[in-house]
Amino acid sequence: MPTYDYMCNKCGHSFELFQSMTDVPRKRCPVCKGAVRRLVSGGTGLIFKGSGFYLTDYKEDKKPKKEKSETKKKEPAKTVKKDKD
Repeated sequence: MPTYDYMCNKCGHSFELFQSMTDVPRKRCPVCKGAVRRLVSGGTGLIFKGSGFYLTDYKEDKKPKKEKSETKKKEPAKTVKKDKD
């Protein structure tokens, strides 16, 4: 259920209400009984709850990675200098 922000047009009192999306919006200020307007809110970040999100989207490979020391490195060929007689 979302939280809605309201502000009174008469006294300027602002308040939040935790309402269902199907509830009728508040029309009167709880302080002065003046007319209120619902403010547009940016909302909150998206929150993923429950199991499975990490397991399905960021699952690691079961194959072991090869380490650099295990890979065979080719050594450069040695050059032999021949002397001229």
